[in-house]
Amino acid sequence: MAVLRDRAFAILIVLLGLPNCLPMPPPIPLVCGLLLLLVAVQIAAGQESPWLPQRLLRQSVPQEAVTRAVLRAMPVLKRLELLSRPRFAFLETPLALRLIGFLLLSLALGLLVAAPVIGQIPIGVAVCLVGLGLVERDGVVVLVGIVLGAVGLAANFGFAYAIFSLVEHLVWGDGASLPNVHPDAMPR
Repeated sequence: MAVLRDRAFAILIVLLGLPNCLPMPPPIPLVCGLLLLLVAVQIAAGQESPWLPQRLLRQSVPQEAVTRAVLRAMPVLKRLELLSRPRFAFLETPLALRLIGFLLLSLALGLLVAAPVIGQIPIGVAVCLVGLGLVERDGVVVLVGIVLGAVGLAANFGFAYAIFSLVEHLVWGDGASLPNVHPDAMPR
């Protein structure tokens, strides 16, 4: 039981990242993001074991959904496990784990505002890598997850910026691309 408690946060991180590794409809990244936010705050606060609401713990997931997800994830997990080994032990210190908690907090917020359908994929993969790196005690995998998460966040913020810029242009316009010509001034 002590081993499970030691890695309970890491296992939760992986479980919350997995659904976001595939294109999913909007409620899934939001729910996973909210739960990851709760877990990340606990890690950043230095809590030793995770706490989840009792109502959530009473919920069940259909066995066929779990089986399907595990079968899809196993080939990748097996390859990662072959490459993974304990590295960068300094990432297991309490201070480093708190920093990882804050980084996961930013990834959780990214999941909450991710671009619909595919925007959560790079963040979901990053969350999984961070969790798997913590499970395997492999700091390299954790760092790769953090870098991928930064790229995913940048891509999502770029997408959001493009959308807001387009809306701003359509609503207020800048006068540069659409000339304001009176219909009577048009050549016939």
